[in-house]
Amino acid sequence: MRNMAWLMAVFLLFGLYGCGGDRKERAERMESADQTELIVSAAASLQEALGEAKTAFERKHPNIRIHYNFGASGALQKQISEGAPVDLFFSAAVEPFVKLKQEGLIDSEHEKTVLANELVLIVPKQGEEAIRSLGDLIRAKRVAIGIPESVPAGMYAKQTLEQAGLWKQVKPKLVYAKDVRQVLTYVETGNVDAGFVYRTDALVSDNVNIAAAVPSRMHGPIVYPLGVVKTSKHLKEAREFYSYLTSEQALHTFEQHGFRRAR
Repeated sequence: MRNMAWLMAVFLLFGLYGCGGDRKERAERMESADQTELIVSAAASLQEALGEAKTAFERKHPNIRIHYNFGASGALQKQISEGAPVDLFFSAAVEPFVKLKQEGLIDSEHEKTVLANELVLIVPKQGEEAIRSLGDLIRAKRVAIGIPESVPAGMYAKQTLEQAGLWKQVKPKLVYAKDVRQVLTYVETGNVDAGFVYRTDALVSDNVNIAAAVPSRMHGPIVYPLGVVKTSKHLKEAREFYSYLTSEQALHTFEQHGFRRAR
């Protein structure tokens, strides 16, 4: 009988540990199931600012995880149009955003032009003496811009060169990049003599100098519209993040990274 009692005690002991383990596993599964993951397609120039916004937002909303898909706004718009599972779109230009609106893919009650930026001409740190103005580009061997058809910064750069009467002379020298950050890399590494990026991009690098700021009259307005994608499977959480990104706290973060508030 004593042996039987001992066996029962061992059985109960291991049973309790097993139940405890099961409870822990069930709790972990429930916690994972309760967590929502949002995908935000955003212009490459927003990387640092949105990284900081993600940290602050997730601290207050531990049940929501933010994942970014950075790239050229035009390319991101096409992905969304083709059915990519995206919850919010943060564009660096109006045109890609308008296309999604026309396709009925933007939540009309959760869209807003949030930020503004400035186009600048940058040069490698060691080469700032060679190019100091737009006119000096005719002496450059290679000039980097984003692909105008898909990269807003590239579109603004082309408009600038056309307005300055330099497009025909500079076009043979152009090196096209997939997004504005690739332009920055080309200039940082000295693979080109100059490039067009946003002021906020130039501010994140210690290896470039701003040769000239482009007057806003020479190109279309550089603004950043933000909107919730209607096809999101997590509209409630997407709207929460939208509300945060348009809040005073987030706007202050963007300003610290060199952006301006849209008028």
